[in-house]
Amino acid sequence: QVQLVESGGGLVQAGASLRLSCAASGRTFRNYAMGWFRQNPGKERDFVGAISWSSGFTDYADSVKGRFIISRDNAKNTYYLQMNSLKPEDAAVYYCAANPPGEGLRPREYAYWGQGTQVTVSS
Repeated sequence: QVQLVESGGGLVQAGASLRLSCAASGRTFRNYAMGWFRQNPGKERDFVGAISWSSGFTDYADSVKGRFIISRDNAKNTYYLQMNSLKPEDAAVYYCAANPPGEGLRPREYAYWGQGTQVTVSS
């Protein structure tokens, strides 16, 4: 079965950088969409960005475009969210997610989810 495990969250100051990792296992992810989302208490989970596992094509939310970068290491079955110039409003629980091919990088709902990792940004 598919398993996604995030790591790399923590507390940083505004303006700093942080890299999250998502280790994927349980199947091959060829042509899967691998996404990142974030959520604060009482709010909806928001799309941050996603990458196509095979092509490397990426898509980002406007709020993070130019600051966040998603990459993947196929050999390690891991993909990353590099977060630069962090702002207090970036603080959230970050989730990685995976979705089978055929629905693009922004499907109606991702099929598989990690457990989340907390990112806190102090001002």
